[in-house]
Amino acid sequence: MQPDTSVDNSLNPSLEIAHESAHQDHPDNRIFGFIIFLLSESVIFFSFFAGYIVYKTNSLDWLPVGVTGLEVREPAINTVILVSSSLTIYLAEKCLHKKNLWGFRAFWLLTIAMGSYFLYGQALEWSGLAFGFGDGVFGGTFYLLTGFHGLHVFTGVLLQSIMLVRSFIPNNYAKGAFGVDSTSLFWHFVDVIWIILFLLIYIWQ
Repeated sequence: MQPDTSVDNSLNPSLEIAHESAHQDHPDNRIFGFIIFLLSESVIFFSFFAGYIVYKTNSLDWLPVGVTGLEVREPAINTVILVSSSLTIYLAEKCLHKKNLWGFRAFWLLTIAMGSYFLYGQALEWSGLAFGFGDGVFGGTFYLLTGFHGLHVFTGVLLQSIMLVRSFIPNNYAKGAFGVDSTSLFWHFVDVIWIILFLLIYIWQ
């Protein structure tokens, strides 16, 4: 029978310290990987934006029959709410890094509410539009762009809800908050994309 040569690290504090030091020295590339993911998402959005610009500048009858333009007031209000949520999620993130869990939860919940209101406002806008997805190139691109962005907003709200629930697990964020940081980064990305989309579709009519 071969002798057991395994070492119990729990009985050797120096090995535990060395292992912990090696782990800390290893770079955490998760945020970098997430940024690469967001860059790939931005390529998709900018491809849609480029197609929208090409079709708009080369179409004689751009708007559907009977449609003279889009209502700007309500989408503008939704834009202000969504862009403002970038501030609330930033404040929530700062609170968490300062170990202020209740401050994190308050600002985080406010961000969820603002994102949900944006989705509600978009649903109301869709229900009152005089054209559908099949009404010309404009109808198709409008619903494609706003719908694809709305899917990202819904995903962001869902991720935020998960992070909020996790904040009630004792010591869940004691050793880091990659989930919160990546969700916050995703939300800022969603807001920037919407600003471009709003200017492209609602302002440039």
